[in-house]
Amino acid sequence: MSDPISIHPDIASSPRTFLRQLFDAAVTRALPLENTPAFLPAAPKGRTLVLGAGKAAGAMAHAVEALWPQDAPLSGMVVTRYGHSPQRPEGVAPRLKVVEASHPVPDAAGLAAAEEILALTKGLTKDDLVLFLISGGGSALLTLPAEGLSLAEKQSINQGLLKSGANIGEMNCVRKHLSRIKGGRLAAACAPAKVVTLAISDVPGDDPSVIASGPTVPDVTTCQDALDILQRYNIEISVAVKQALESGAWESPKPGDAMFANTSVHLIATPQQSLMAAAALAESKGLRAYVLSDEIEGESREVGKVHAALARASAHGKSPFVKPCVILSGGETTVTVRNNASKGGAKPREGRGGRAGEFCMGLAQGLQAQAGVWALAADTDGIDGVEDNAGAMVTPDTLLRAQQAGVNLDEHLGCNDAYGYFQALNDLVFSGPTHTNVNDFRAILVL
Repeated sequence: MSDPISIHPDIASSPRTFLRQLFDAAVTRALPLENTPAFLPAAPKGRTLVLGAGKAAGAMAHAVEALWPQDAPLSGMVVTRYGHSPQRPEGVAPRLKVVEASHPVPDAAGLAAAEEILALTKGLTKDDLVLFLISGGGSALLTLPAEGLSLAEKQSINQGLLKSGANIGEMNCVRKHLSRIKGGRLAAACAPAKVVTLAISDVPGDDPSVIASGPTVPDVTTCQDALDILQRYNIEISVAVKQALESGAWESPKPGDAMFANTSVHLIATPQQSLMAAAALAESKGLRAYVLSDEIEGESREVGKVHAALARASAHGKSPFVKPCVILSGGETTVTVRNNASKGGAKPREGRGGRAGEFCMGLAQGLQAQAGVWALAADTDGIDGVEDNAGAMVTPDTLLRAQQAGVNLDEHLGCNDAYGYFQALNDLVFSGPTHTNVNDFRAILVL
């Protein structure tokens, strides 16, 4: 038997509050203002141009404004998601332009922003510095279709990928080869200036070439890879797109290209760091904390069922995860949108919800009302899918309360309606935009 431990009484009396504290600790660890100072380069001999895209882009730009020497030239612009522009820190003068566009499906505002960002690179010299600020969501926000590809067709391909169950690496491989700015092409436009990329990772493995499709990073994938992915998931494309990919006309710059000689990338915040921050908080309150991985991928509901099996084993004393404990994990799961009609009765909302909610439905199904187990899953950007919630919670009485409310879990799973299911139980988690993004956060408390 393991040594007994004494947990903080607030955990047992209010497990919901404790789980939310863990989520907040993970988010706080990834905030740009806390992580940028250690990675800022010195001011150059020439001018400094700041460019960027992503859900954290506004907060990252404000951090640079606050930290950059006041007597050093600073200009540029970044694009973030609608509603994700934070207030500037008090006393910080505006020096950079922040614009908003659509995510996850790109729009005309994102196209205009990408065109402006590319135009700002004109006339750079070897004495200049480009500070590129990138975070999750940058692929959709920084949209500049390849020559001959319309925005409408790129939107259609993007929507198809989002519903297909393709993982983030596969989606971004396609996005890089349908773009005039991603997959290292922005770095090419900035030459001969020095390019320093500061990145907040939202991808399993923290590969800079995958984060927002790596606009300043060489790309090891090929046009053929992109075509294979589109065909694997039966994504409809035009003859012109197929021919461009088959011929390699839209190939991206590769490692070893001289254009990357004066570039560098720094990860200023990662999913693992946020999971460890949550673990530290749990341990400070007397709980054992187990971090499974920050790289978990797969179908969200199935990942939820696997986590349920681990939690049940811990609850029954059949696991290396000794209760009382919290089991933490991150990564980026996927949802294959089914939109099936429900059987025998009213049809629930279709397709409302994201990865975190879908995970929670799978978890609840797998736990089968296991006593002593509570859980929270949420996206660290504060938005689960395209809804207004960050995620959801699961409790020992989730299934009972759903039955009492006339809400059927199987029906909601059948049409990916996590939002409707947990809304009926008042178990949605709301945080609003967090101005960072280190992807999925999951915490399972076993008492």
